[in-house]
Amino acid sequence: MLLDTAIKKRLRDIVGPEGMVEGAAALKVYECDGYTLEKAKPELVLLPGSTDEVRRVLCELHGAGIPFVPRGAGTGVSGGCLPAGIPVMVGSSRMRRIRSIDLDNARAEVEAGVVNLEISRAVAEHGYYYAPDPSSQSACTIGGNVAENSGGPHTLKYGVTLNHVLGLEMVLPDGELLRIENNGEQVGYDLLGIVTGSEGTLGVITAAIVKLLKKPEAVATLLAVFPGVLEASRAVSDIIAAGLLPAAMEMMDAMVIEAVEAAYGFGFPDDAGAVLIVELDGLEAGLDAACVRVVQACEGQGASEVRRAADEEERALLWKSRKRAFGAMGRLTPAYCTQDGVVPRSRLPEIVEIIAEVSQRHSLRIATLMHAGDGNVHPLILYDDKDQSQVEHVIMAGNEILGACLDLGGSVSGEHGIGVEKIALMSQAFDQEALQAMADLRAVFNPSGLCNPHKVLPSDRSCMEVKRPGPRGGG
Repeated sequence: MLLDTAIKKRLRDIVGPEGMVEGAAALKVYECDGYTLEKAKPELVLLPGSTDEVRRVLCELHGAGIPFVPRGAGTGVSGGCLPAGIPVMVGSSRMRRIRSIDLDNARAEVEAGVVNLEISRAVAEHGYYYAPDPSSQSACTIGGNVAENSGGPHTLKYGVTLNHVLGLEMVLPDGELLRIENNGEQVGYDLLGIVTGSEGTLGVITAAIVKLLKKPEAVATLLAVFPGVLEASRAVSDIIAAGLLPAAMEMMDAMVIEAVEAAYGFGFPDDAGAVLIVELDGLEAGLDAACVRVVQACEGQGASEVRRAADEEERALLWKSRKRAFGAMGRLTPAYCTQDGVVPRSRLPEIVEIIAEVSQRHSLRIATLMHAGDGNVHPLILYDDKDQSQVEHVIMAGNEILGACLDLGGSVSGEHGIGVEKIALMSQAFDQEALQAMADLRAVFNPSGLCNPHKVLPSDRSCMEVKRPGPRGGG
């Protein structure tokens, strides 16, 4: 649909010239998130500077019957903010205030556009930090983190975003302002749980009250080198079986190691088939003994080397290598598509073998990263986005891997969400009654269907204007 001049003027009056993005060149930035297989430009991007401006914008759109898509920093990787067939995008990037920090109650209230890492930086001098740490934490924002229920390497011990959200401020699609807060034990329905992870389909999150944690007294980060991913996968189960609960257990295979070593020069062995990063934290007393048990578990599965980061500088470089691995993959391929299926930890070796079979069957290179401690697998399917045949095989390969995760008792998403990418798999993951219950719940918050339509739940997407990478010159 084309927006008329009158509605554009009313919207500009609300957000100001600095809060409105128009023009083909400027809008190209907003045509996709990290899921680049599908692209579509909105007609207009609005960047409100306050909750009141968000409320007024949504009132205007609701009155005119105009659908819209919320967007955070655009770091998502499932097409959750794809504006296909949706004329207006409402972004939160100008809402960057940390409203309050309450150390007595270990909490902070922040606006949706606050970058994840900035919360930890703001309280670091007081010995606190914000635990959820997506790999994109230096760029991703809290509104998007809440919408996707983002995880990260330290999910194993500290949980996902939901476990650290104490309250939310959001604007419903008709412009109504809603505040949800949990000041202690949960009473009544868990509205925080409903909204967190709803992928922008229930309204626009404008602020969150988040939990702050005290920094642990001591941290030990170990790097174990294995001949292959299978051995590293088995070591993960052995570490848990030894009675340990690491803060994080991250795995990278040989292809990922090649890319990050070229990018950051940590010093990974040239012949490593896979590495496992194991981080332990807590009290100083007993930490050395726990490290010994990790070493024993890794060596029991064939680790050729297990070493502990000597100081904070080495630890920081190791984590930099892991958290920026996605960006480093550009050294190996012009494009890649990442998945985030989940399997029970004990079945990691099986999904590793399945990924290898899928790679061979579709003649595609697939690198593998894992939040191995909680069974969250990130296959990175490498391809040339100018080759339409490869694009088609990437989609098939991704669906096969995620389908296998379901068959192994897991899930199609551990943290990236459904967006548009995995809608077709929802009918495999849930029966029709469950899907209808989700649709009914969404309708309570979003009865008009104007807020982020065609996302998460199966629906008719035939009217959506989506472009996929085509032959040379396309995409």
